[in-house]
Amino acid sequence: MSGTVLVTSRSFGSGGFDAEAALTAEGYRVVRAGAAHDLGELAPLLADADGWIAGTGPVTAAHLDLAPRLRGIARYGVGVDNIDLAAAAARGIPVTNTPGANSTAVAEHTIALLLTALRGIPAADRRVRVGDWSGRSARELSALTVGVVGLGRIGRLVIERLRAFGATVIGADPWVDAADPIFDAVERADAESLATRCDVVTLHAPGGQTVIDERWLAADDRPVLLVNTARADLVDEEAVARAARRGRVAAYAADTLAKENAGDSASPLLAADLADRVVVTAHLGAQTREGVDGMGRMAVADMVALLTGSAPAHPVRA
Repeated sequence: MSGTVLVTSRSFGSGGFDAEAALTAEGYRVVRAGAAHDLGELAPLLADADGWIAGTGPVTAAHLDLAPRLRGIARYGVGVDNIDLAAAAARGIPVTNTPGANSTAVAEHTIALLLTALRGIPAADRRVRVGDWSGRSARELSALTVGVVGLGRIGRLVIERLRAFGATVIGADPWVDAADPIFDAVERADAESLATRCDVVTLHAPGGQTVIDERWLAADDRPVLLVNTARADLVDEEAVARAARRGRVAAYAADTLAKENAGDSASPLLAADLADRVVVTAHLGAQTREGVDGMGRMAVADMVALLTGSAPAHPVRA
C-alpha cells in the first residue's frame, strides 16, 4: 500500500492516539495543511492527494477539480454540510464521517456554556480583576424550562444532563416520531413554541436552516438564554444582537459564529457592548482527548478502507 493522505483538521492526532503514525504504519504519506481549506494553499497538495481527511473548512467542487487522484474524503467530525456531497458523488469520490465520536464532548461543552452564561461567569471574572466584588443575581438551572432543538445523539445526551440538574425539558425535532422513547422523558413540541415557553433554548440541529430569527424572537418579550454548539446558520446573528440589546436575549453562548474572522466583518455578536451577555468559544466542543481520539480512530480506519477498496464503516450518502 502507498499513497498520500492530505490532513486539514486542526486537532488530528492531538490526543492520546497517534493518528498520523497509524496512517504511516499502513504505508501512507501524510501531508498537513491549514483548516481553512484555502484553494491557493491546497492546489499543489490536492494534485497529489489520494485521500483527504477534512476538518470544518469547505470542500467544494473547485477543490475536487484540483484533486484528480482523490479516492475518498474522511470528514474528521460529524457534520458534512461543509462538503459538496453532490460534487463528490458526481466524481465518484466517497465520503465518510465520524458519528458519535465527539457526542459526549459536545454535550458536556453545551452544559458548560449554558452554566457559564447563566451565572455570568466571564463578566464576574472581569469585574473582580478591576477590584469590583459586587454580586449579580442569577437563576438556578433546576428552576428553568429548557428547549432542546434537535434530538440526535448530542441532543439526547444534553437532555440526560439537563434532567440530572432537575430542569424541565422540552424537545423539538420534526424528524423524530412522536412514539420515540425520548418523549417518555421530555415533552414534545415544535421549535416555534419554544419562543414563548422556555427560559433556555439550546440548538443541536443540522445546519442549512434558521431556527432563531426576528420572528421567533418577536413572539415574546421574556428573557431567553440561547446556546448554540451546532451550526452558526441556525441563528440570525443580527437579530440576536438586537434582541440582546433590548433584553429579549438574556445571554448568548456559542461554539461557532457565522463570521469568525476579526476586524470590520466580525460577527455583530462580538460588539463591545454585548461582551457581558455573549460567550463564544472557538469550536472547542469536540476538543477533548476522548473525542479527538475517537474521531482519529474512525477517520483513519475509514480512510484506509477507502484507499484499499474496502467498505468503510461510516459512509455518508449524498
